[in-house]
Amino acid sequence: MFRLTRPLFNQLRKTTTGITGLDVHHDPLPALTKTYETTLSALSALPATSVYRQGVEALTQRKLSIIKGSNGDISAAEKELDEGHIEQSLDIAQDELTLVQKMAEWKAWEPLEEKPPAGQWEYAGKTATADSS
Repeated sequence: MFRLTRPLFNQLRKTTTGITGLDVHHDPLPALTKTYETTLSALSALPATSVYRQGVEALTQRKLSIIKGSNGDISAAEKELDEGHIEQSLDIAQDELTLVQKMAEWKAWEPLEEKPPAGQWEYAGKTATADSS
């Protein structure tokens, strides 16, 4: 008797995302889990006080808990993540991981090398803070 594994079953069930250039992923939940875990690990290179790190960490942990709580049900994960197809969630996760790596490279939390011209951070009479990385 032929037994379908979850990845094979998912391939049979979904043949297209309906989005040009976005192929169906053969096993997206483990790939998402790995990407989220790698993102959380990469965030450790940023200072704990970084607003960017705090936001991405909280969001990534929430998404990771959704994936782990879906018990392998892709439809449930898609619905809970609310980002469209699971493949779109994977693209978003990979883009965020790339940005985390760039933020670590850029050291966006450090002070500016040169002082900005007077009034550069003032918009409509309000001053924006330049140190909110």
